[in-house]
Amino acid sequence: MDLARRSPFLVRTALLLLLGTAGLLILSTPSRAEGSPRQPISHQALWQMPQVGSPEPSPDGRWAIVSVRKPAYDEADDTSELWLVAGDGATPPRQLTTHKGRESSASWSPDGTRIAFTAKRDGDDANQVYLLDLAGGEARRLTTLALGARQPQWSPDGRWLLVQAPVHRGATNDASNRQLADQRKKTKSKVRAYDSFPIRSWDKWLDDTQTHVWIVPVDGSQPPRDLLAGTRLVESRGFRGAGGEGSSDSLQPAWAPDGKSIVLTATTDGDVAAHAQPTFGLFEVALEGGEPRRLTETDTNASSAQFSPDGSWMVFRTNAEVGRRYYALNRLTAAAWPWKGSSRVLTQEFDRSVDDFTLSPDSRWAYFTADDSGHARIWKVPIAGGAAALVMDAPQGVWGSPRWPERAATPVLFASYEAAHQPAEAFRIDLTTGTSTRLTDFTTAQASAIDWPPLRSFWFTNTLGRRIHSFLALPPGFDEGKKYPLLALIHGGHQSMWRDAITKRWNYHLLAEPGYVVLLTDYVGSTGYGEAFTLSILGDPLRGPADDINAAADEAIRRFSYIDGSRQAAAGASYGGHLVNWLEATTTRYKCLIGHAGLASLYSQWATSDAIHHRELMMDGPFWQKPQAWLDQSPATYADRFQTPLLLSVGEADYRVPLNNTLEMWSLLQRQKVPGRLLVWPDENHWILKGENSRVFYQEVHAWLKRWL
Repeated sequence: MDLARRSPFLVRTALLLLLGTAGLLILSTPSRAEGSPRQPISHQALWQMPQVGSPEPSPDGRWAIVSVRKPAYDEADDTSELWLVAGDGATPPRQLTTHKGRESSASWSPDGTRIAFTAKRDGDDANQVYLLDLAGGEARRLTTLALGARQPQWSPDGRWLLVQAPVHRGATNDASNRQLADQRKKTKSKVRAYDSFPIRSWDKWLDDTQTHVWIVPVDGSQPPRDLLAGTRLVESRGFRGAGGEGSSDSLQPAWAPDGKSIVLTATTDGDVAAHAQPTFGLFEVALEGGEPRRLTETDTNASSAQFSPDGSWMVFRTNAEVGRRYYALNRLTAAAWPWKGSSRVLTQEFDRSVDDFTLSPDSRWAYFTADDSGHARIWKVPIAGGAAALVMDAPQGVWGSPRWPERAATPVLFASYEAAHQPAEAFRIDLTTGTSTRLTDFTTAQASAIDWPPLRSFWFTNTLGRRIHSFLALPPGFDEGKKYPLLALIHGGHQSMWRDAITKRWNYHLLAEPGYVVLLTDYVGSTGYGEAFTLSILGDPLRGPADDINAAADEAIRRFSYIDGSRQAAAGASYGGHLVNWLEATTTRYKCLIGHAGLASLYSQWATSDAIHHRELMMDGPFWQKPQAWLDQSPATYADRFQTPLLLSVGEADYRVPLNNTLEMWSLLQRQKVPGRLLVWPDENHWILKGENSRVFYQEVHAWLKRWL
């Protein structure tokens, strides 16, 4: 195999041309040689494929910034660089940064002449914010905050940057924060002490840090100022931001149109998570200081505020079923600005959950993405009220992170697009014509050299009358006339769906590569099929979904003659791991099973996980109130039926589905003398994220399937 086939990225790199004194680079991307054969996917090709971030357009839409990550097996060689992309695609992308490390979170100045971004460069103990003038020159470090800074946002007048940064509780400024951090490092006793729940998050024990918002003058004339220090908001025991715990959460801040205040997302009752659902709301904090004021009510989750370009609207996501239902759709809501205390839901009749959104320059429309039957499409809804309408379909693949430049001369969106056989690239969507233009080609040559057929899909109706959707991933060199074993791959969540997109952790094509048909079923409880479909799992967390998976396998075998029904296996992780263990307990149809991070019993998972109350909502009460219901859907209850060879895998630092669950399953398998294999990853968490570990994981999976199929 020649160099161009083995590493097209190296070939592209060799074609980089130096441009001007600013050190900008032009990318030239060759296509696959006409008629050259495609190759099966390999772990190296998958792992080292460049990853293109979502485009961040300039205010006028003439340019966009994308981050391009170059993954490596050695994390020290893993880099991410920023590229400048022409908004019309007429000229090749130009590389802006070349520093070793990861550079991301680019934000444009209002006049479009500079960008702010985050990076960890020489002399930095953590990520800091840097400024780069696009006219040329080196990036300038703007922050030196004690615990780092992230996600810069320019003020409307371009004089200030808003950043988020971790802060030890009680710190009043950066100096005291640094002093507290030094004290923690010098403390000889490493005991952890807690007075409330939660105490862990995903793969870390929580400490006394929390996220605050800071403002930093762009000219460096004043030190950074913590807008939340000393407020009652952050002093409340339950204060935290969204999407995480401690210093990894996000307050999702947004500048108010006049630049005199900031609206952020937070909760003050995060400490009730053991017995209730915390409620997130929107708070406004003035730049001049003072106590933040809560805007939204405490009976509705609110998050992710954005302001319309004319300053008359604040649009945000809401979820009105806090503590009452296990699942409810995220909806778009609008309120007049300045805040008057009332709001209106824009997507009340839209039966999908709103994901990313952006507001049009004329302040009339909100454009948003939503998962829908394995794809992610783009819709729009009028802010003044009206029905949602489809803007960009996705017969294949998924759209993500739409952005509309505030001062674009024509109606245009920037977004990312990918499919399971097409890595993500940046696109421009012309709304007048409804057409899209690819702006980047960082992965095109490598992707075109791989034999990974597009996903196929089919629907069937289960015995309860529910319509069930599945994808099929086919092996390289697929031949309709041959017979292939079936691997039923089960997604996690359960509040998720199989997407026509690339994933490294359970890559459909890499699993299919030895010669398997991979079945991807969105069982009851999945998202993307309406709120009722997701809620139908209540009280039935494992049996109902497993029935759908088995029924989908039956339907695929009946419908597609190339599937060998005598050779079936199933695999999954997280909720998919729960279901794998349930299949171990309830059926012998599969020749072997593979489960990562799965539970053994509902109770043991509830008792040791970092998040627990939602499991009580699922089962309509805690274990001690309805023990039989919990036991009835716990795989361990049926250990006397275990027969199927099972490969188990778990990360030691997994606090979402802790190690004890897998060890319990392993003990039961050994007690019942069922063939098994146990993989324990001491340096992994809920996922297998390190390159070498991932390579070994796929080797183990393929070896296990080969042994039993």
